[in-house]
Amino acid sequence: MSSRLIGVGVGPGDPELVTVKGVNALREADVVVVPVMGDAEGRDGGERGRAEATVLHYVPEEKVVRVVFALNERSDRARREAAWDVAGERVAGLLGRHSAVAFATIGDPNVYSTFTYLAHTVQESVPDVRIETVPGITAMQDLAARSGAVLTEGTEPLTLVPVTAGSAVLKDALGGPGTVVAYKFGRQAHEVAEALRETGRIDDAVWGASLGLPGETVGPATDLDEGPLPYLSTLISPARRDGTRGGKL
Repeated sequence: MSSRLIGVGVGPGDPELVTVKGVNALREADVVVVPVMGDAEGRDGGERGRAEATVLHYVPEEKVVRVVFALNERSDRARREAAWDVAGERVAGLLGRHSAVAFATIGDPNVYSTFTYLAHTVQESVPDVRIETVPGITAMQDLAARSGAVLTEGTEPLTLVPVTAGSAVLKDALGGPGTVVAYKFGRQAHEVAEALRETGRIDDAVWGASLGLPGETVGPATDLDEGPLPYLSTLISPARRDGTRGGKL
């Protein structure tokens, strides 16, 4: 039988938000791989990331394998590609010894996830591997629950924008009719605040960081000018609504 590589979404950070199916997948796998930051030479930097911290609530540490990724690396493409290749080789080796390898990723494995790059790399060296995914709670869902922001009603569209693509992309989305969610905007918080003001959408917008973790912060978008934010900050700008029940049906 072919080996299985299972991308398991473990949510934004709160271990209580891992689904029952996700917990079962982690426990049933032979090993659980977690992505970690590397140093300038690509070695394990020793920092425990959100995925690993969440996984350790459900599986013993000896079952967890830390694999270095060039997470958040956008300026040095060669370093990023090399890190993906090394990680792919490491996981391919695990698949050669185990029938089921789980890869834990924050959020959902099919939404801006490291798992996508890993699966693509592994398939090239292990063509018969079975790729599976277990969905996870996303940061926008968690922020909506913690802030009371309603993501969509009736016929409203929902647009998800990674601000790593530039604040201009976010501004274009804010000019549309529906709810806009921005991911990874912490380093450009000031530009995001300006885009919200220019489009008249700052008053109802909310942002959050470190959701479900000890340093959790949830606040109005009017606070965004107060200083730099964590890279993985999330913003919700709800659709313009008139308060009528069922008004968008």
